[in-house]
Amino acid sequence: MNAPARQFPPAPLPRSVWLFLFAIAALALVGGLLLPRDESLPAPAWLLTPFLVALLLVAPLLALRRRRIAVEGDELVVAAAIYTRRVRVEALDLEHARIVDLGEHTALKPVLGLNRFGLPGFHAGHYLLRNRQRAFCLLTARDRVLVIPQRDGKLLLLSPDRPHDLLALLRELAGTQPRR
Repeated sequence: MNAPARQFPPAPLPRSVWLFLFAIAALALVGGLLLPRDESLPAPAWLLTPFLVALLLVAPLLALRRRRIAVEGDELVVAAAIYTRRVRVEALDLEHARIVDLGEHTALKPVLGLNRFGLPGFHAGHYLLRNRQRAFCLLTARDRVLVIPQRDGKLLLLSPDRPHDLLALLRELAGTQPRR
């Protein structure tokens, strides 16, 4: 019988994500209200504007809700926006895993999104890092990022609220001690 999944909630979303979404909504509202009063439109702009705002915000809000980091049996499961990554613990190089501040370790910053969903302050999906390594990211905080190398050369960059707890559990499952 499998053990229950251990959940590690991601760090809270930064204020910049909410400000960005608010700015999009405000721009859509202002744009809708500034539309010329054209009688050829099937509906007045004041009726169309709320639907436009809803269309622009629903998809990002649904994607932002799907953030999950869990250990299920011997797998690390990361759900980030529309992406899910399942990695067996033995495929992780936990001896070299560490917690970093991306402000100091700029080589690990996501630069180019290969297949991703991103907003200012939120990165989810597959990225090319500044050091040209590929990584799967779920980043909501930049000051405590858990960097986990995989044995295939790729990286996992995660922002759990308590990265030390997640790393300790993964090392315990793998029977690995941290490097000194």
